[in-house]
Amino acid sequence: MIAFTNTETTNKDYDIIIENEINSESYCLALLQKFSTMPLSHYSNFINHQISLVTNQCGWLINLEEFIHYNEATFKSKTAVLKYNKIFHLIEQKQIEKQSPSIQGIPFCQSKKLINSECDDRYFSFYETKIKVERIENFTEKIIHLTDEIFLYKQAEKYSINIFLKPYDEQCQQLIEHLQTIRKLQNDFEKEQNNNIPNQLPFKKMRINCNLNQFVDIYYQFSRELFVEGRSIIDGSVNDLVAIIVNSYVDKEGKEISPETVKTLLTPSRTDKRPKPHKRIDIDKML
Repeated sequence: MIAFTNTETTNKDYDIIIENEINSESYCLALLQKFSTMPLSHYSNFINHQISLVTNQCGWLINLEEFIHYNEATFKSKTAVLKYNKIFHLIEQKQIEKQSPSIQGIPFCQSKKLINSECDDRYFSFYETKIKVERIENFTEKIIHLTDEIFLYKQAEKYSINIFLKPYDEQCQQLIEHLQTIRKLQNDFEKEQNNNIPNQLPFKKMRINCNLNQFVDIYYQFSRELFVEGRSIIDGSVNDLVAIIVNSYVDKEGKEISPETVKTLLTPSRTDKRPKPHKRIDIDKML
């Protein structure tokens, strides 16, 4: 809610101007007055100007949508109905334009029912966060992201909380616990599988002293690019290669290697994740 007095404004056409006390009531009246007196052709510029003044652009658009719905009775005349429809068309258009830069394909402006709470500079939607976490490949990064979200939520001064959804921080914490449980089950299963392999020599995981993508790319070359009598030098599935790498090696910092990361590096279409030609360890030239 940003408004100016006549002496403060730098844009009389598109600023909300209030001479008396600035509060929710005076702001809403001034906003209705703007839409009432402003030509339809100026609506788009007006809305663009207003969302440029606020940090939480999504929240402003959602609040505008609810505000116009609530005041639907004021748009009764034929001209007013045109204005009413124009406002909603522009709101929808702006919401489509405002796509989340970090999560392609997820609407930046969620429906109110999917937003857990709102504060001045952002909103918290577990629906959106869960989708983002599912797209993060590294397990540790998933946990860090959720932990950061819990911290930010607890620090935020929230002015709106959706009572029909569980608290945002609780949902994030439950997802952390679920991911950790799944990770433990996977590790236990792998250990059990290893213990069931007869005559396996005991060994300690070896450290990789180059970049992980360079090392995994060697396996990629053996399985996809180098052949002996028409067959790849290493003949196995991606999952087999992932298991061999994560069960046999640690990265150059001595940390466990993420299966998701290795699988991505071994995926033929993910050339962007493998090393550039000048940084590649070219096995073909060594043979």
